[in-house]
Amino acid sequence: MRFGIYCEMQTPPGKSHYDQTWEIMRQIEHADESGFGRGHAWLFGPSSLPLEESRPRYNEAIKILELAFTKEKFSYHGQYYNVDDVSVVPRPIQKPYPKFYTGGTSDITYQMAGEKGWGIFVPPLLPWKVLEGPLNIYKKACADHGHESDIVYIRPVYIDEDESAIRREVEQAILNFLAFNASPAESIQSEEKKAELRAKGYGFYASGALESLTKLKYEEIVEQEIAFIGTPEKVIEQVKNLQAKGGIGELAIVSNFGGIEHWKSIKTQHMFSKHVMPAFRSKTGAALAAD
Repeated sequence: MRFGIYCEMQTPPGKSHYDQTWEIMRQIEHADESGFGRGHAWLFGPSSLPLEESRPRYNEAIKILELAFTKEKFSYHGQYYNVDDVSVVPRPIQKPYPKFYTGGTSDITYQMAGEKGWGIFVPPLLPWKVLEGPLNIYKKACADHGHESDIVYIRPVYIDEDESAIRREVEQAILNFLAFNASPAESIQSEEKKAELRAKGYGFYASGALESLTKLKYEEIVEQEIAFIGTPEKVIEQVKNLQAKGGIGELAIVSNFGGIEHWKSIKTQHMFSKHVMPAFRSKTGAALAAD
């Protein structure tokens, strides 16, 4: 199992989102040969784009990325995007191109990712009991098409050796995190909007699942493992249980969430690398590290 730190991209002033996306992807790929994924598509309404264009736009974007990675120079003319005589440098290290990762909440996304052999990001907000069904669809699709499952499981994490200090230090931040991520649901409360989301493959956002997160108590968040919170020993056990479920390629931790103080985020990263990661290091890896 790989370990990583989950972060989000912000585009600086004066640079287009597309330029920034490509630049970051290239930096990541040359640094550690990892892949990339896409963001949410359900906010097309506020972007003044029809919701039904979400998937065909996404499919065209993938075609452009594949051409960019495999051709010295290329052009593309689709229904939504047009690109003329573009070259991308530096060229990718991985062949034919870095592995694709995607994320989503609909069964069709998990099925597609499995068929194509892509990795899949899972939402950092939902308990395993909600994710198990879609992930089984993904794992079966991978197996049916000769691919190995590669699930990137994203979780907020907070670690301290003092159990009495943990809740005091993290409770408000984890509640803020869930509330913030559920807040877009306020824009889709009308029955008309919910019906549109259901009809166009985005039923999750009309299900009330996001709103329900804001009603959870701290004890329920910890119990359902929506966040991995506890001593190093407890978090190690949680990661072992996750690994035993099969198909998990990476645990990506979120340490900076809900307005948590910077020192707490750094503390979690330090303790995770010092106490948790070594528990999953293979004997070969440990020997190489020692050298």
